[in-house]
Amino acid sequence: MNSRKTIRYTMEDVAPAVAMLQKGGLVALPTETVYGLAVNAENSAAVWVLYEVKRREREKALSVLVTGMEMVENYCQNIPPQAYALAEHYWPGPLTMILEDKGVVSALVNDGSGTLGVRCPDHPLTQAILRQAGVALAAPSANPSDQPSPKTAQEVLDYFDGHIEGIVDGGPCRVGVESTIVDLTGPAPQILREGGIPGQELLDFLKGLG
Repeated sequence: MNSRKTIRYTMEDVAPAVAMLQKGGLVALPTETVYGLAVNAENSAAVWVLYEVKRREREKALSVLVTGMEMVENYCQNIPPQAYALAEHYWPGPLTMILEDKGVVSALVNDGSGTLGVRCPDHPLTQAILRQAGVALAAPSANPSDQPSPKTAQEVLDYFDGHIEGIVDGGPCRVGVESTIVDLTGPAPQILREGGIPGQELLDFLKGLG
């Protein structure tokens, strides 16, 4: 793994962090759950490096961070009404929805599965970066695949200092566990991972929509 100078960005450095992402760099970002290791989801070369640095298995799909459902519509198709209802109620927040992929992100992101995980993070710095970047960011947790997910910028640096281009220091993560994942592509919603929102709460919410 090539050594790099890892830049520590602050709340004053949104534009430089965006520029680094647009150039294909790897930048760790804060969310309310855990820190994520982000790249432009449309840049296959950057996504490939992300897998390498994280030591992640290629067949494990990546979710992407978005600003909201308007951005989701750029990347997903045949979006069910439940997705809009969940987004209105739980976004920004620790909820990832699996929807039908439109084929805009790099094929490396979802391994050609035809689906895409999307999440709107509840952190002002990362929201600002997403708005300025104007693209979805592939952002798994910022840790090697066999290590605990980081909740502070220092924990990310302990893993990746010198191996990623930058990290945006947004303070400690408020929730501290990964997002809950709900799959909306099948005949009935399915909880794929328990996280920051109880899965049963999501299912009860969806049942209440009628």
